[in-house]
Amino acid sequence: MFTAIRGFTKNLHFLSQTRTLTTMEKQVGTHNGSFHCDEALGCFMIRLTNKFFEAEIVRTRESQVLETLDAVLDVGGVYDPTRDRFDHHQKGFGEVFGHGFETKLSSAGLVYKHYGLEIIAKELQLEEGHPDVHRLFLAVYKNFMEAIDAVDNGISRYDTDMPPKYVNNTHLSSRVGRLNLDWMDVDQSSERENAAFQRAMTLAGGEFLESVQFYAKSWLPARSIVMECLQARKDVDSSGEIMTLNRFCPWKLHIYELEEEIKIDPSIKYVLYQDERSKSWRVKAVSTALDNFESRKPLPAQWRGLRDEELSELSGIPGCVFVHMSGFIGGNRSYKGALAMAREGLKL
Repeated sequence: MFTAIRGFTKNLHFLSQTRTLTTMEKQVGTHNGSFHCDEALGCFMIRLTNKFFEAEIVRTRESQVLETLDAVLDVGGVYDPTRDRFDHHQKGFGEVFGHGFETKLSSAGLVYKHYGLEIIAKELQLEEGHPDVHRLFLAVYKNFMEAIDAVDNGISRYDTDMPPKYVNNTHLSSRVGRLNLDWMDVDQSSERENAAFQRAMTLAGGEFLESVQFYAKSWLPARSIVMECLQARKDVDSSGEIMTLNRFCPWKLHIYELEEEIKIDPSIKYVLYQDERSKSWRVKAVSTALDNFESRKPLPAQWRGLRDEELSELSGIPGCVFVHMSGFIGGNRSYKGALAMAREGLKL
């Protein structure tokens, strides 16, 4: 399916100021001039829907033209989903995604809010009401879409007046922005501008689809594995604070949410899993949060930085391989040894 979707942009049509009345295609409007990631992505996404499949893109600020179009994004001063009007610049606008998210939406976020379930359901080949569709819908918003909304609306990641420690111009919104015509270019024609906007749609849309693919094909299956392993945690250790992965997967993307969902107390301190390359076992200390380097309970300080026989002798556990200097991870040649390290780590 994604191969076909990626082909959508090959047949894009642009109009700068006027609408062709002879075509039966739906037409989606956005503003001309400099563009941002949100309208580029919004235009890409809305063309994935049944209603606006392969719609023509009309780039204009002329209100008389905008009124005639089937959908309008990021221009026009109107948010009205019943008429497919998705602007967010007007006074008094404060629409958010809901479901616990409070970031003000951009035009891309508005399109996703109203059409995202349809897009996700198509990828999963499920009905829109299926629980997996809803889970993926929320995950893609949290991990991809919300940042687009926040950047476009000038919302900082942190509540602080301190200047950032480094500049980050590598995120998607920055890369889309760099596709605008350079002010030094002699040719500033609408044709070149529209071609640049098409490249922006392709870039933003491609990353959106890659995100959807990841969450559909990797994230969602991993959730089931982590849930199963969490529910079996007391079979691993009576404390309930050690979890063994019966199959390696991106468990960190799920453990915090699932702990809250199934009300795990005390929280998981260590996760055991087999390293596929060395076939040895890893003991991973769970961090306090997904994007935090601080562990809930690092492996014991006296073990850190030691390896092999020296570590095995000090810990009294055969088969030790290493413990990292920060205590966030260690290794043992066997599952039994890794479990012993985790159990001892809970005590020390």
